[in-house]
Amino acid sequence: MSFARSYGFAALIASCLAISAQAQTPATPAATVETGALQGLTADGIAVFRGIPYAAPPVGDLRWRAPRPAVRWSAPRDATKFANDCPQTWMPGDAATSGQPMSEDCLYANVWTPKPGKPGAGKKARGLPVMVWVHGGAFVNGSGASPPYDGVRLAKRGVVVVNFTYRIGRLGFFAHPALTREANGAPTGNWGLLDQIAALNWVKRNIAAFGGDPAQVTIFGESAGGQSVNRLMASPLAHGLFVRGIASSGGGRDKWPDLATAEVKGIAFAKSVGAGDDAASLRAIPTDIVRGKIGLLNNEEATYSGGITDGQIVTDSVDAIFAAGKEARIPYIVGANSDELGFLPAPFKGPATAGIIKPLGDVSALRTAYGASFDDRIAGDMVFVEPSIALARRHAANGNPTWVYRFGYVAEAKRAELKGAPHASDINYVFDTLDALKPAPSAADRAAAALVSTYWSDFARAGDPNSKGAPRWDRYTAKAPVALHIGIGETAMHPAADAGLDALAKLRDGEKK
Repeated sequence: MSFARSYGFAALIASCLAISAQAQTPATPAATVETGALQGLTADGIAVFRGIPYAAPPVGDLRWRAPRPAVRWSAPRDATKFANDCPQTWMPGDAATSGQPMSEDCLYANVWTPKPGKPGAGKKARGLPVMVWVHGGAFVNGSGASPPYDGVRLAKRGVVVVNFTYRIGRLGFFAHPALTREANGAPTGNWGLLDQIAALNWVKRNIAAFGGDPAQVTIFGESAGGQSVNRLMASPLAHGLFVRGIASSGGGRDKWPDLATAEVKGIAFAKSVGAGDDAASLRAIPTDIVRGKIGLLNNEEATYSGGITDGQIVTDSVDAIFAAGKEARIPYIVGANSDELGFLPAPFKGPATAGIIKPLGDVSALRTAYGASFDDRIAGDMVFVEPSIALARRHAANGNPTWVYRFGYVAEAKRAELKGAPHASDINYVFDTLDALKPAPSAADRAAAALVSTYWSDFARAGDPNSKGAPRWDRYTAKAPVALHIGIGETAMHPAADAGLDALAKLRDGEKK
């Protein structure tokens, strides 16, 4: 039986796209936020507002500072076009490439809403649930303008969708003693995470203007975006800014370097480009030189720290914070894909796997537990799958509603070449943006997208991903450590882990002692 027939494709599409009791969206939708009026556009009945400043441009003296409030404007602002991407080096062929110009002036949000304007009069009026997407890209790439993240079809499920661009690479994650002194005790180094927090604060203050409920915000993201969800759940600076979280392929066992280590790399960078040891000299470095060649294939290890355990925004590893029960006590979905590193070409897969598993030391017992699947699975399990289960186990043990998934659906046209679902292949199903892909999606592909986006939007609406007509998704608990497997031919509950993953978890938990 095909996926489309087994799920009831026609009925699912009809139910998902129905929006009850909503006024018709005007051709030129308008909204007014704290800094001025906006004029957007309409796409398939959804009001779209693009390029909204959520903070002041972090340029000149504001480079490597916490985001400042956006500047007010007087006349209605054109919100029909996406704004700049933050400076970065895109990898050729990346499906998330936006084509937007790049500039340090890049702190902008985009909103898709089926219900523009305030939700109604009176204190009891409630708006629609809000879903805030945090883009991925290893904290070195990404854009709110990427085609896979278009929010139209997700918004048609009765939610307000928001995404935003935040500082990445060395502009987003950079520490130096001069900047630490200048901060005078305030957070420093993780400028990109401060941008994320500023964007969430902007949502809380302004989302009612787009028909959203500021008390019903769900954050969701994939890869570095999923890691951001986990980091925000673990950060005291983000407390109270959201009530639900979805972390897709976000890892969770990684440890970021401390501030002192990051400062050493910052000093090395400054010296390598001939800059002085004062903040003004650092801010005078041309943008392209600051950007460097940092990208998915090159992180300039000697002079770029990446994310930092700064002590205020990031206080410890996510794993340790969840283990201590200090994360946000909210409903949580977490998961990974069935073949995360399947996209790696064969010549790179072996060396990459060797580097990833090197910290484990002797893996002979682990090989026995995995059996013949070890070489194919261990790297993806190390980075993505096992950490997602570890965070679920800790979050559930702390008394929080938790759901785990494994995404294994592969588009019909790709099944001959792919063993499973590689990293990031789930995004177009979450947003139901399969038309952005080639070749054209099949009916079964569309049914899979409708299913996934329905689970996600229902979770944002009710704090529970289950809806009438969809396969039951049971919670993950200590007594029933289960995961929803979204696959080809069926979507059903299975044990979250097998012998290999259990052995890996025990080994990694032992490393923490």
